[in-house]
Amino acid sequence: MIRRGPFAVGEKVQFTDRKGKKVTVQLSAGDVTQTDHGLLRHDDVIGQVPGCVVETVSALSAGKVGNKTIKNSRRIGGWEYTALRPRMIDYSLSMPRGAQVMYPKDIAQVISVGDIRAGARVLESGGGSGAMTLALVDAVGPQGHVRTIERRPEFAKISAANIELYFGETPQWWTIDVNGFDEGAANLEDASYDRIVFDMLDPWNRLEQAERVIASGGVLVVYVTTTTQLSRMCEALRGSGRWTSPEVLEILERTWKVEGLAVRPNHQMIGHTGFLVSARAMAPGVRALERKRRATKDVYTDIDEVSPQKQEEDFENLELRDISDRKVRKVLRDLDAQLGVLHAKGDESEAGAPESGTNSSALQ
Repeated sequence: MIRRGPFAVGEKVQFTDRKGKKVTVQLSAGDVTQTDHGLLRHDDVIGQVPGCVVETVSALSAGKVGNKTIKNSRRIGGWEYTALRPRMIDYSLSMPRGAQVMYPKDIAQVISVGDIRAGARVLESGGGSGAMTLALVDAVGPQGHVRTIERRPEFAKISAANIELYFGETPQWWTIDVNGFDEGAANLEDASYDRIVFDMLDPWNRLEQAERVIASGGVLVVYVTTTTQLSRMCEALRGSGRWTSPEVLEILERTWKVEGLAVRPNHQMIGHTGFLVSARAMAPGVRALERKRRATKDVYTDIDEVSPQKQEEDFENLELRDISDRKVRKVLRDLDAQLGVLHAKGDESEAGAPESGTNSSALQ
């Protein structure tokens, strides 16, 4: 629900100074927030509309501040901050967390790739601190439903608190189940969910229940952080035959500085955070189509798993597993042709060079 009107006690406010530094706090009557430039009095914000500018005060003029200890370095005042309601992206990055939250760039892509929209029934495993859950609950709205399965009780509690603080209450269309995924999904009806989102250590071990509870044509989106997890997940999806060929994305985010004619990328960027793997569920009893692979290519054999004799026999195929014989022959032909041009040019240079002791000026 979009909040409108003046700021009220209990809601979050984001303060931003002229340098772009942000501070997000919950408003409380009579309270203050310490900054590097003095104290922000909450009473100066409560009752004001978003977009107002408030000024810090020194500790000496702040009046009673409860039991808080004010650091000497934060006693100055007179610094201006713009007060706004935080967007979901701001809230996600500033909310209290136990586990590392998924970055907004990845969350946005999960919503897009997973086709998660109003009315969808979404099953999420691995709630963490609730950043992904928050976006899912917001996307499906009251017409849909989100069920989060979180194995650790402390993370479930953190997630539930963050969701309630953002919406002002616990959404009726969200359920959290403290359980392992297999145990939590065992009681769910077959084909009862349109979308499944995984953010866990070993998602490839949870496909059996996922295949049962997802509807035909449903979308599975998996967030993993390492290449090892990525490989195992993709091969598990292909091996089951119940999913379309997995698609893999990695999202990089780079901001820009734009000031007059000084237009350039910022030096810092958000690089690798994780991989997104997506696939669609096949109809019951229908096996997914597989891409045919040439017999000459072996991209699966691990050289450490074969005997020394087999290594010797198959060394060439193992070493050049991504290069076909046809490709190698073409590369050699191209290189022979280029060397031929180079050698021919060298022969012409030698033939046209003056003999030793000849006056080169006479040749001009």
